[in-house]
Amino acid sequence: MNTPAHKPREFTGRHMLFSIVAFFAVVIAVNLTMATFARRSWTGLVVENTYVASQQFNEKAREGRAQAALGWKSRLTIASGEVRYGLADAAGKPVGLHGVHMLFRHPAYEAEDEAVVLAAGAGQEFSVRHTPKDGVWIVEIDADAGLAAPYRDVRRIVISKGAMQ
Repeated sequence: MNTPAHKPREFTGRHMLFSIVAFFAVVIAVNLTMATFARRSWTGLVVENTYVASQQFNEKAREGRAQAALGWKSRLTIASGEVRYGLADAAGKPVGLHGVHMLFRHPAYEAEDEAVVLAAGAGQEFSVRHTPKDGVWIVEIDADAGLAAPYRDVRRIVISKGAMQ
């Protein structure tokens, strides 16, 4: 019985072209995927001078422990185009404030940062007409409560449809 002779397949220029195109398509797809993940997950938390920040760390940690020992609770609300902030002591009584300054920092870049000064409102709350853009924000609050240093409150918040979530 005769078996047909199979001709071995040749590796042609067309095969090489497809191999190169497939290789670079995979590399480009992986790079785009990784760049997308990096862009979505980067918090952007960077200090201007890491050496100076490291030198101030112990002092800021001490101030933070002293502030936490007060047992004060803060209340921040953002809704209907208004930002409100107030403090209550450990017993739940309002803490008298003399002024409140806020900095809305965008976590990825400084171009969107906004500073606002709140004015005394009803009771011991301070408020201002302000609507931050939707997205993630780092809010740095300095409240003058008559202490040696301002009461500092830093939060990461999400604004959706003009209200804090």
